[in-house]
Amino acid sequence: MSLSASLSNALSGLNAASRGAQVVSSNISNALTEGYGRRALETSAVAVGGNSGGVRVDGVRRDTNLALISDRRLSQADTGDAGTRADALSRIEAALGTPDDADSIAARIAALEGTFVSAASRPDSNTRLAEVLSTAQSVAGSIRAAAKDIQSVRMDAETAIASEVGTLNDSLARIADLNYEIRSHAGSHADTSALVDQRQVLVDRIAEIVPLRQIPREHGMIALYTQSGAALVDGPPAEFGFDKVGLIVADMTLASGALSGLTMNGEPVATTGRYAPMGGGRLGALFEQRDVLATEAQGNLDALARDLVERFQDPALDPSLAAGSAGLFTDLAGAFDPLDELGLSERIAVNTAVDPDAGGALWRLRDGLGAASPGAVGDSTLLTAFTDALALGRTVGSGPFAGQFFSAANLAAETVSLVSVKAQVAIESEGFASARTNALKEAELQAGVDTDAELQDLMLYEQAYAANAKVIQAVDQMMQLLMEI
Repeated sequence: MSLSASLSNALSGLNAASRGAQVVSSNISNALTEGYGRRALETSAVAVGGNSGGVRVDGVRRDTNLALISDRRLSQADTGDAGTRADALSRIEAALGTPDDADSIAARIAALEGTFVSAASRPDSNTRLAEVLSTAQSVAGSIRAAAKDIQSVRMDAETAIASEVGTLNDSLARIADLNYEIRSHAGSHADTSALVDQRQVLVDRIAEIVPLRQIPREHGMIALYTQSGAALVDGPPAEFGFDKVGLIVADMTLASGALSGLTMNGEPVATTGRYAPMGGGRLGALFEQRDVLATEAQGNLDALARDLVERFQDPALDPSLAAGSAGLFTDLAGAFDPLDELGLSERIAVNTAVDPDAGGALWRLRDGLGAASPGAVGDSTLLTAFTDALALGRTVGSGPFAGQFFSAANLAAETVSLVSVKAQVAIESEGFASARTNALKEAELQAGVDTDAELQDLMLYEQAYAANAKVIQAVDQMMQLLMEI
């Protein structure tokens, strides 16, 4: 081999070793960087006239386990879905309060029953009658507060949906741009690994919003489809639309047209249901939170409020009441109409006829809400009837327990328990999904950059660099000797 050929071989080896050291250094420094895929230097031998002509750097390969990444992304979507539902149900449960909580609706109803018993033992005591009024007002106030909290859950979902749709649109547009940028380098030896890393981070971000599948396309491009087959990116990106409202009240629903659904390229697209194109993930769970979970809780609370109002609105309970008059609990100071149950929990209030601060009188709790003047101070008949109205079983008129017999306190407890069971199931689902996601992430990291192995490769590159440098030094010495002859 000639000196020039030896020098050329050594220089190509020096270049390859240098590039290899750079790749290894990049791997080590980015071992924990999100979206980073391990790089590997690709080289090949150069043959010249049947002899070795050195080494050629063909490019840098990005090593990733696409099957593992795909499973991890689907698990991320499950975690986002379960976490969103668990958070919503936990907030609804907290709004209603658990039966053992002194501030819960069930506990306040039980306390009201106790104040009726206490007042019936001393019907002449204004102090005990005032306690009845105060406790009744706290019952109505806790129901209204719970209804307000449920609407806050819906409103928070509305705000989060708008944010997720914005993130989805921005990420899809950037992925499409990166696709075209990566394709523009096709056929060249340019390293596009950094662009692929950026694209993977964006895809991972979308995977938490909606479950998806990544499909490879030519020239390093990718396509993204939801599990139900809706195209997110396959060339141009899909564009999603959502019109956020500033305030949500009980009668505002998607079905009524008062709330916006999701659109995809200008067409409505389903977000809930088994085969919904945009179902699953955090986005689908947020729509479920707004349109299903919270609205069901609102309906259950309205049914509870209805039961409480109707218990005291019966003229047979209070002979002083005229037909169609409001009882102790009212619908915005008026009688309750069964055809106007929606949102009752936001309107329930204590009858002003018994509230001295509103022009009423405490003695009406003893003598009748429709009484024109005080009766015998020792008469506890009505207070005892009020006690029985709360304590005795009554057929529930609406909601999930319609047709069943419950006392007022037991109905409130069952209403809370229904939400608590759903919340517990959602929390367990979130824990399972989160554990699976963490396990897949750990497996992905183990299949990624191994710093020990990278350091061993770095030592080999250093040895190769030193060996090629020795060859160059020897060739230089030989050429110097030849020049001196």
